[in-house]
Amino acid sequence: MSIVVTGATGHLGRFVIEGLLEKVPADRITAVVRDEAKAAGLAARGVKIAVADYNAPETFDGLFSAGDKVLLISGNEFHLGRVGQHKVVIDAAAAAGVELLAYTSAPGSLTAALADDHRATEEALLASGLPYSLLRNGWYNENYTENLAPVLEHGAVVQAAGDGRVAGAARADYAAAAVAVLTGEGHENSTYELSGDTAFGFAEYAAEVAARSGKEIVYSPVPVETYVGILTGAGLPEALATVLAGVDQSIEKGELAVTTGDLSRLTGRPTTPIAESVAAALKG
Repeated sequence: MSIVVTGATGHLGRFVIEGLLEKVPADRITAVVRDEAKAAGLAARGVKIAVADYNAPETFDGLFSAGDKVLLISGNEFHLGRVGQHKVVIDAAAAAGVELLAYTSAPGSLTAALADDHRATEEALLASGLPYSLLRNGWYNENYTENLAPVLEHGAVVQAAGDGRVAGAARADYAAAAVAVLTGEGHENSTYELSGDTAFGFAEYAAEVAARSGKEIVYSPVPVETYVGILTGAGLPEALATVLAGVDQSIEKGELAVTTGDLSRLTGRPTTPIAESVAAALKG
């Protein structure tokens, strides 16, 4: 029996693999990747490597075995039809008769278009009859802290979220929850609403960046149309910019401020506050 992680060299996948290596022997872990070269470091540590692509269903033939526990990390290629990509993995897992398929989904409270692919994937997973675990990951602190350069350059945090708040947590927190589900017992047919222990507003976030950087930083809320223009001006495709702006609208409505405690209960530790993520990003 293996624990199989798709997207294993991605931002979240790397944290998951590291967490698994602390709990199970390396030869019980299979990292599914598109680029074998990126997984060379994992292979050197004894992790099994499988090369497969969501866009090539045949590459998943025979990849899973009965009894495997699988983590399906959602794809990030919005333009390629993520639901179809995810169904490739679900179908292969169902054909093999895996013990559990965990999926990194979106919060149940989120109504923004970003959630549509996740809801459709959840429906496909439930229809497959596989034992499942829905890991409804909230917003990552790193969605903001990994892009501090323009904030520091312009002295402003610009969002279309009004006074909305975000119950964010670090990527490592969400990865630890996935590890707990993959290595623990009793998680079959479960749904976890994962979020930070506390929510922050963007004025607080701007103040934290200012305090940690020594620069004057303000929060500048803008209309959705303006925000889409800023994102496209920075090089994002308009479709993706519209999706991200839609998330900000959901934040303004309070949809990402929900705190359930599921994340800290699964990991057995408090979630990472935004201040800690800001400090880590500025040090890096």
